[in-house]
Formats: sequence, C-alpha cells, structure tokens
Amino acid sequence: MRAKCWERTVMGVLAVLMFGASSLAAQGWIEPRILRGGFSVEKTRSTVSIRVEGRVASVEVSEWFLNDGDGIAEGDYLYPLPGEAVFQSFSLFQGDTELLGEIMDADEARAIYQGIVRRRGDPALIELAGHGLLRARVFPIEPGQERKVTLRYTQVLPRAGNALQLEYAGAVQRTPGIVGDDSPGGRTMPVAVDMSFEIDVADASRFLEPFSPTHEIDVRRHGNAMVVTMEEEVLGRFSVFFPFADNELALSVATHRPVGEDGYFMLTLTPGRVSGEAVPRDVTVVLDVSGSMSGDKIHQAKQAVHQLLASLDRDDRFRLISFSNAVRIYSRGWRDATGHEVARGREWVDELVANGGTDIGAALTEAFRLRSPGERLPIVVFMTDGLPSAGERSPERLADQAERQADHARVFAFGVGHDVNTHLLDRLGEAGRGSTDYIQPGESVERVVGLLAAKIRYPVLTDLELDGGPHRLVEVYPTRLPDVFAGQELVLFGRFKGDGLGQISVDGVRGSNALEFSTELRFPEARAADSYIPRLWASRKLGHLERQLWTEGETASLIEQIRDLALRYGLPTRYTSYLVQEPAAAVDLVLSARKMPSAMPAGVAARTVGVRDQVVRVTATRASGQAAVRQAAAARARRVLTSVNEMRAFDAELDSSLRERRENTRVLAGRVFTLDGAVWTDEAHSEDQAVIEVKAFSAVYFQLVAALPEIAPVLKELDQVLIAGANVSFRISDEGIEELTDTTMDELVQRFRVAGSTP
Repeated sequence: MRAKCWERTVMGVLAVLMFGASSLAAQGWIEPRILRGGFSVEKTRSTVSIRVEGRVASVEVSEWFLNDGDGIAEGDYLYPLPGEAVFQSFSLFQGDTELLGEIMDADEARAIYQGIVRRRGDPALIELAGHGLLRARVFPIEPGQERKVTLRYTQVLPRAGNALQLEYAGAVQRTPGIVGDDSPGGRTMPVAVDMSFEIDVADASRFLEPFSPTHEIDVRRHGNAMVVTMEEEVLGRFSVFFPFADNELALSVATHRPVGEDGYFMLTLTPGRVSGEAVPRDVTVVLDVSGSMSGDKIHQAKQAVHQLLASLDRDDRFRLISFSNAVRIYSRGWRDATGHEVARGREWVDELVANGGTDIGAALTEAFRLRSPGERLPIVVFMTDGLPSAGERSPERLADQAERQADHARVFAFGVGHDVNTHLLDRLGEAGRGSTDYIQPGESVERVVGLLAAKIRYPVLTDLELDGGPHRLVEVYPTRLPDVFAGQELVLFGRFKGDGLGQISVDGVRGSNALEFSTELRFPEARAADSYIPRLWASRKLGHLERQLWTEGETASLIEQIRDLALRYGLPTRYTSYLVQEPAAAVDLVLSARKMPSAMPAGVAARTVGVRDQVVRVTATRASGQAAVRQAAAARARRVLTSVNEMRAFDAELDSSLRERRENTRVLAGRVFTLDGAVWTDEAHSEDQAVIEVKAFSAVYFQLVAALPEIAPVLKELDQVLIAGANVSFRISDEGIEELTDTTMDELVQRFRVAGSTP
C-alpha cells in the first residue's frame, strides 16, 4: 500500500515538473510519451480565428510553447475537438514544418483522456469526455526555445432549426471559489494564458443577432461583416447560434438526450424584420404614493413613469393611476398617446405627493376596470414599496382578486425595497404573462422601469402556444409563455418524448392576425452534444418550484422535489442542506426518512460512514423582509436565465456566503461539503446511508463520471470525497471497487438518483 502511494506521488510530481500548472490552461497541450524529468513545457499564448462563409467554418488556432527547463522536450500535441463535428480537412504545423496527425472520435479519445487523468492523478480532463481529439507527434523543443504550433481545419456547421450552430472545445476549467487555495483536497487553478478569440462572419446580412447559451459574447457589425469576440479566455465547451434573417421569427433548436431517457431541448425565438403594422398597446401605470414612498423613491418613480410615457407611440393609449389610502386617476377612460396628452400626463405625475397608507386592492380594481379590444395589447405596470395597510389587507385574497380581474392584460409588477409582499407581487406577474422585479434599496427605480419600457415597446407575437407534433413536448419552462417583443429573444427549455423526424411549431397572435412559425428537426434517440441544456432546464424548473413556495406555501413534498432536482442536476438551493439557511428565520421540518432497500447489488460491499440527522431546516415562508425579497428575486433569476455563465453565478454566490460563515466548507455543483478529517463529506449524507467506496481513477470511477455527469464538477476539485445520493453514497478514495458490470452500475446509478428505488 505505501509503495503504491509513493509511486503515485512520484509520478504526480514528475508530471508537475515536466508540465507546469498552465499546461492544460488552454485548448491544445503537449503530452509526454514517457515520463522523465529535465524539461518543463509551458504554453505562453494562444489565438483562435474562425471565418464563417456559407455553412463552413474555417478555424485557425496558433499556440506558443516554451521549454524553460534544462532538457530537450518532446511528446504528442493534443487538441480537443467537438465530438459530433464533421471535419472536411485539417493541417498542423510546427513552425514551417507540417506534422502528421490523426483525428480520433469521442470514443477513441475517451481512452486517451482517461489514461492522462490516471497518470497525472488530476481529473481536470474528465470534462473533455465526449470530445474528439487531434493527436500529432511534435519535434523536440530545445531548452529555452519557443515553438509555435498552428492548426487549421474546416468544419461544416449543422442547422439547428432556423439557425446555424458553431461549437468549439475551449479550455478545461475549474469551479470558482475552490481552486487556488491551500485547503486539504483542493486543487490549483491552471494559470491562464494570453488568448484572443474571434469569429468573422461573411455576408452577415443573412443572420440576425447571434447568441451563445454558454458564454458572454460581444458582437460588432461593420457593413455586411460581423465579428464575434470574447473578452476572457474561452473555458469549457463554447456554443454560438446564428439565426437566419429571412424569417419574421427565427426558431433555433438544440437538443440533448442521454441514453435511455427523455430528451431535452432549448428553443430560442429571435424576432426578425417585422413586417406590417405594429401592435397598438393600452398601457396602464399604477404608482404607489403612500408615505413610505416619500423622498428619493417618489422622485425616481416619477422619472420612471416619464420614461414609460416617452416610450408610447401615437397608436398607443394610456391611463395613469396613483394610490395611497385612496385611488386617484388621471382620466376615467383611455387617452391617446399624442404629444399633448402625454405632456398633460407628465404634469399630473409631477404633482403627486407621497403620504397616507396603502390600499392595493382598490388600485388593482381600478387598473383592471377597463377592457381592451382584441387587436390591442393591454399592459399594466404596477409599482409599490409597501404592504397593504388600507382596504383589503389579505395578500391571498388580493392575489385571487387580481387573477380574476386581469383577463388578458400583461402585468409587470415592481417591488421597491424590502417591505413588500413577495407572494402577492409574484402572483401578479404570474396572473398576466408578465414578470415581477424587485428593486433593492439604493437601486435605481428609474433605470429598472426604463429597461422594461424599452423591452415592451414593439410586440411581435403574443398569446404563444408551443407544439411538437408528432412528438410530445413536456415540462416546458416558463410554464406560461411570455410575449415576444422586437429586439428581445425568448428562450424556452423543455423535454421531449419520442424520436425521429418531427417539427416544432409556435402559434401566436399579432394584432388580430393568427400566425404560425415552425421548423423541422430530428429528435434524436441519443445525443451527447449540447450537454449544458439539462442543467439549464433544471434551473428553470427549480425557479418555478421556488415560486410555488412563495405563492402556495412550503410543504414537505414540494421541498423534497426541490432537493431531489437540485442534487440530480447539481444546483445550489438552501434546501440542499440543512446548513444552508437564514438562521434568524428558520424552522425545523422533519422530512420522511428515505427507506433504503436492504439488498445491495451483487458484488458490492457497503458500509456506513458519518453521522447526520435526516432533518432539513427550511426558511419560513415570510412574504416580506430582506430574506423574502432576496429569495423571490433569486427564484425569478432562475426562471429567466439563458446561459451557463448566469447559472455559475448561483454556485459562486452560495459558496461565498457559506464560506464567510464556516471554515472548511465548500459548495460544488449545488452540494455543500465539509472537511471531516481528510474526507470532504456531503452534508446530504445520513448515517443510515449505504456507502460504496470507489478507487480513484479506476474503471468504476470513469463509469461514474459518464453515468452521473452531475458529480463531475465535484470530482474535478476534491480528492477524498463522499458524495450523497438518494439511497446510496459514493466515496472516492485510494482504495475501493475498481470494476463493476454495466448492470450493477446501472442499479447503483438508479439508487443514487431515485429515492426508494430498489435493485
């Protein structure tokens, strides 16, 4: 045992000596064929230039490597490629000398990646599973010499509905907040290298604005050319869509489907060049002028109303309503948005004074009193900073009233400050296909409402309905499809049943005209690409479930759904662990214990480690206050997120807040780990949970990574770790199971994911 540990340590040290911390920091790297000391190859910089013409992307990658050691460096140049890309040709040069290389598919590449992970004792490369690989032997690099390696290849871009999709295998990455520290079991972040990344699109008039669900991009147009860039290094798998501009509404579709499961899809609706007359709007502005709005808040709110009025077109109509103890109106009927009427409306708003209580019920009744004809889009903007203190005071009855009266009005609610009822405001936004925003103390009311005014100016398609015949589209989020406005993309996530050729169609209304848009696609039986979609879908669903907490109250069943979803997809939530809570507003809720089947899969030995109470502390569903507003705002952010970067922000925020309160605590993939001796232990693990011990970097280890991708971010960062599942936990250590049959692995995966499952 000691001999093996010593050998593993020596091999790891040699790897670090030969290839420093930055060797895996960017796309390609040089890997030794035989481990021996004496040289150190570091990447110094990298450039990526992509030219898109027609459906072909021409890619050129240049990378510079420096041998700052004493010996001659040699080895294989390895470069990850998107697993499902179709390549027309490639060429590889070291300086002016062309190298002989070979392209391997994802299955061939996986064995090479796994071999490197075992030899290095570092699982950073596990995220490249599913990528292809280019391999070429590089010539020796003399001590102190820098060599440039240039790779050129052309790739056929696949259609994704009414769009082209480009994928690129970026650098391996590590989770923020974990790397670069000195804690036991933590890993060191590779040092980033200088990198430039640019996509040059010819004949850019063919495309609407491109978008990426994985990274933040910058788009610049110059005449008929378009350039897409990123300010930071490209980390992880990069994906970008180019919607075609020859449609009024472009439907871009990406799919992912694990073997044996229902599929996932991401549908993006991008408004094109809108033809025909714009949809006229009836805009009702409802402003709280109670005493608590005095000072800077009422001033900003007035400026926000001015912005709304300025955004109206001549075909629009408007109404202005203020409320405190009583309701005041600018006019009993609709006013045309002419220059004269808008100016008078602005004067009326300027004369408002903040005083008195808050009669929300009377304000809502007046807001929904008038109906709009079918060819007009009714919009209600509702701003308040307080709780109901006059008239009807029950938030539940007020919400029921609003849902009955709203008819087909779109409601956009704004809560200013912390003294608002989140249950009521969330239900207002839900009642009409609008939204609810929470404006934090010190945040500009004028800016937030101004963004809404710009967003809702030109309706493109309303009353949307989604169909996937002959295949079934299920669990689509958002559950009520919002309207599409000019210049704004609408991103939907959902699941599908069935496979084969089919279509997705979107029906809607523009003015009094019914319209339909559709695109054909193949629903795959299995597809490894676009693996970011399941977690984005789950995050949307989690936001939907969290909103149910505010509007319907906490139940053990709902909390269990949230915890199971969060753990299955690696999402942070305060219900994942009883330690993630607001201590001042917590109550105990004992969930029914998960019953664990007594029989274990054949050939698997189990033992129990750790002592945990199966008690979950949950935050009481207080409707108002700082915690309630923060939680409601976070749930809304989940419901509308569109990118992997936005999703990572949740992990980073939770990890940061928890580490401030406790030492030796980490948040990874939505799970909370504490250091128990030398083992990072999942807080979701309970003492009666069976534990399967798995040897690090063994065949079983890589089976787990492939079968449970949600735990891969944990394994990338922590060496000795215990990860809890529904009925079984896995412990990764220096000893343990090394081989399992596929059947037994399937049983363990089922027990890890599904509460109450049996072999």
